[in-house]
Amino acid sequence: MTTLASTVPYKVPVRLHPVLHFMVHQPLGAAGLAVIVAMALAAVFAPLIAPYDPLTVDYNAMLAVPSWEHWIGTDSFGRDVLSRIIYGSRTALAVGFLASFLGSTGGAVIGVVSAYFGGKIDMIIQGVMDVLLSFPIIVLALAVVAMLGQNIVLGIDVNLVIAIAIPMLPRVERVVRSSALAIRELPYIDAARTAGFSHTRIIFRHIVPNVVAPYLIMLTAYVAQAILSEASLSFLGLGVTEPTPSWGLMLSGAAADFYQQAPWMIVFPGVAISLAVFAFNLFGDSLRDWLDPKIKI
Repeated sequence: MTTLASTVPYKVPVRLHPVLHFMVHQPLGAAGLAVIVAMALAAVFAPLIAPYDPLTVDYNAMLAVPSWEHWIGTDSFGRDVLSRIIYGSRTALAVGFLASFLGSTGGAVIGVVSAYFGGKIDMIIQGVMDVLLSFPIIVLALAVVAMLGQNIVLGIDVNLVIAIAIPMLPRVERVVRSSALAIRELPYIDAARTAGFSHTRIIFRHIVPNVVAPYLIMLTAYVAQAILSEASLSFLGLGVTEPTPSWGLMLSGAAADFYQQAPWMIVFPGVAISLAVFAFNLFGDSLRDWLDPKIKI
């Protein structure tokens, strides 16, 4: 005698690819990711996409209004604003990713070391982090970049990247440290110590894999902060300098003098900064929700 259960074939549930799963369950994050990918493609293929050389000066086209020839107008030197925005995405993404990676990775390493060893090491590290946290992000970045000056390597100001990354250290360190403290008290960590495993093995095999999720979330979130900091420092004259295309630099100088006569010099770079920051914030928030096992999707 056959039963119904024996006649109905068992279907293996189809598991979506992680990227597709993220796009389906986090549509806002997927939208942010789409903007980020578009920015990255524009930065990589800028010579093919930009209609003009961003450094070419044309005094016959100074402050030209948006037209078919110059889609979003020109600046006070006759340079095409659209081309400078496209090339400016290179500066924004390069500084943003490098500063976020440096600050987040450094903060994660310090946080894990502080949580694992505890005692005097933890006390000293937390004291230094408290000092760094006492300064506003932009003020600390201003002080660092003013002291270090410029150091251009492969077209990127390394000192500017360091200045933006330093304020991230204590904030990432606190988040990672709190996660590492909870992991340090788990039984398998005590078992690893009892088995005679080295500190390095315990940290990299048992603690670091469990703090990857908060690290990735902070890494993506602070790209937006880094882009905003780079734009702020360039606006204040301590970041990227002329004639390098930079969104923050496009908002300063002549743009402030001609904002009534040529508002497009300020509006479109400002929109680019806002869109980039919004996209990374959307993606970071969605990534946090997607990686959090406590949130049921």
